[in-house]
Formats: sequence, C-alpha cells, structure tokens
Amino acid sequence: MARQKIVVKVAMHCEKKSRKALQVVVSVCGVESAAFEGADKDQIAVIGEGIDSVKLTAKLRKCVGHTELVSVGLEEEKKKEDKDESTPTMEFCPSYPYSYPYYYGCYGAPPPCYGYMM
Repeated sequence: MARQKIVVKVAMHCEKKSRKALQVVVSVCGVESAAFEGADKDQIAVIGEGIDSVKLTAKLRKCVGHTELVSVGLEEEKKKEDKDESTPTMEFCPSYPYSYPYYYGCYGAPPPCYGYMM
C-alpha cells in the first residue's frame, strides 16, 4: 500500500486546541508524521499508510470541534540529490585538543577524533 497524505482543516482558536488536535492525529494507527500547514496554521497534514480519513475526521470532530477534510491523495516523492546518503564518510576532526582538558592523566594525549559526517 502506498503512503498517503491527508490534509484536514481544524477550527483551532487557541494553543490548547492545536496541541489536542495534534495528539489526536498522532494517536491514530498508521500515522507516520503530522505537521501544521496553511497560512493560519489551521490545517494538519498527515502522512502514513492505511489511514482511514473518515475515521480521522470523525475522531477530530469528537475531541476538538469543527473539522473539515480538505484533501486525500498520494504523497509526492522527494527527489534525491546527487549525494549518496547510504555511505557515511569518515573525516578527521582537528579540534580534539580543545574539547579535552589540559591534563590527560596517566593515559597520555587523547587519540585523534574521527567522526562520521552525514
């Protein structure tokens, strides 16, 4: 099943209502992410698999108030850049002396810092 995007317009008059609406949306089975959209931030975009949009709207109406289903459709795939993100590169961090105290104890100087850059 493909990931779908559901946009719901909720009447949120205060911060408490918007938090409650987001809690209700995230509690629905199959939701992967939820974010505010629109000029007034009165729309919630929900992304996930197997979400029943009618049940989501009914649950929001019961818990928050007036809710309107704006759109239901497939999520647009984002194009990947030329960078290959699957293999992290290992680079030398020259700033290691500054992150350690001056006295290194009986172990001597710290080893050079190697970290994964993503």
